[in-house]
Amino acid sequence: MSSDHLVVVEKLSDFRWTGQAAPADTDVVTAEAFIAEMQQAPSGAARRPRKIINLCREYGYLSLGYYCSLLAEARGDRVTPSVETILDLLQRHARQALLPQLDRLVGGLDAVPRSVDSLALHVYFGHVDDAALSQLARKAFELFRCPLLEIQLERAAGSAQWHVASVESLDPRDVDTSRDTLFISALTEFTRRRWHPARPVTAPKMDLAILHDPDDPLPPSSTRTLRHMADIGRAMGIEVELIRRHDYSRLTQFDALLIRETTAVPHHTFKFARKAASAGMPVIDDPGSIMRCTNKAYLAELLQGHGVATPRTRLVSRRTMARLERDMRYPVVLKVPDGSFSRDVKKADDFAQFQALALSMLKESEIVLVQDFMYTPFDWRVGVLDGQPLFVARYHMVRDHWQIMQHAAVGGATEGRTEAVAVQRTPHRVLETAIRAAALIGDGFYGVDLKETPEGVFVIEVNDNPNLDVGAEDQVLGDELYRRLLGHLHSLFEARGASGAAGRPDAKALPTALPILAAQQA
Repeated sequence: MSSDHLVVVEKLSDFRWTGQAAPADTDVVTAEAFIAEMQQAPSGAARRPRKIINLCREYGYLSLGYYCSLLAEARGDRVTPSVETILDLLQRHARQALLPQLDRLVGGLDAVPRSVDSLALHVYFGHVDDAALSQLARKAFELFRCPLLEIQLERAAGSAQWHVASVESLDPRDVDTSRDTLFISALTEFTRRRWHPARPVTAPKMDLAILHDPDDPLPPSSTRTLRHMADIGRAMGIEVELIRRHDYSRLTQFDALLIRETTAVPHHTFKFARKAASAGMPVIDDPGSIMRCTNKAYLAELLQGHGVATPRTRLVSRRTMARLERDMRYPVVLKVPDGSFSRDVKKADDFAQFQALALSMLKESEIVLVQDFMYTPFDWRVGVLDGQPLFVARYHMVRDHWQIMQHAAVGGATEGRTEAVAVQRTPHRVLETAIRAAALIGDGFYGVDLKETPEGVFVIEVNDNPNLDVGAEDQVLGDELYRRLLGHLHSLFEARGASGAAGRPDAKALPTALPILAAQQA
């Protein structure tokens, strides 16, 4: 069984779609054949993890459906539904606790006669044939992660208000023939595979998802860059797909995740990172790096505690603000700890200005970061991948401004010039400091911002999601920059497959300084 996708059914006749529209790279096997598979495989044989779609008739504890998911996870495959999902479906209390999240999405049923007080909705991989209920179907699949679901809708006699009464798994034999087109379309969407008679093709070395937001006005990579990266990946034998926030339920159908969207902890990017890491997928940015890099207060403590030079830094609260009046040398820079893209960075030239800016920022955060101002005509940006410099650039200040980006009061922003520099032409002390700073975060992909002054090299911050764009950071290496990044992810994927570690979390431990925030995101 060398297929990338595998559909498991109790009897081959349960998957009646094989005869009319067989998948090019998907095998359909019985549960018994799947369970016996490991006994026939050579001991210790390495293989890439597959995506298993478990369409058994039921998932009761110790049933064939239960064992198929259990053994798939033990073998390092990614399976839908997971054992955790099956156990949740078996526990009525766990199911009922999630139903209120679905109630608010019930709509489009005004035309149903008042005499009808119950409806059954069949959902295939998050898809339904009624567009008015598509949000409900998608959310149900996200919550329960079961390929086929039946949602029972009810309302009180004579009432117009519907609510979700129950969600159950659905037997594949219960897919009505009138909905065959919907089922095939939903399965195609879920696997991103064309389901039609075709000659077998060579499976890609890796399926990579790139998370992006095409509507973000200041993305770390433009859509044009990501499409170019996808072309390079395909030339390397890596299948690349650009995904968005609504693709969360499909994430584990991929082998690795690259986040090219501005990250934050209370944000869907962090949720994607944690899900990928928990599934054993190589992920850039990993959740630990996101937590470390997106909070400037944490970064400041980390860098100073390990002897990495930074501008003089103080953490200010409402209670400590007045004590700093005689202690500061102006100008100073104020930062909201979890801000990004210079948006929450301000400069104060005297105490009155400092006080006004600090009070405004303290409405957003209990702590404000205050640093001595250092002017340089440009900032160094060193891109570090797995502990080694990948690219170097000079980010020049906006003309007549003190930052590399100037935000307009009515929206929009002006950026300074980006000048790529060959690694070998970069001052040694800049590279050394950048590598030391990045090593404190992890072994992922980071952008270290530094200022070089007569007094030395100072780290301003470490970014977990550094800019990477065609015609900017890649001016020196060109396409080789993207090949190295994609090749690194592929190496991680291959290493996990060879070691049998697929399916097990391998992210760095989340910083102990932020346990409460981590718990809130669990």
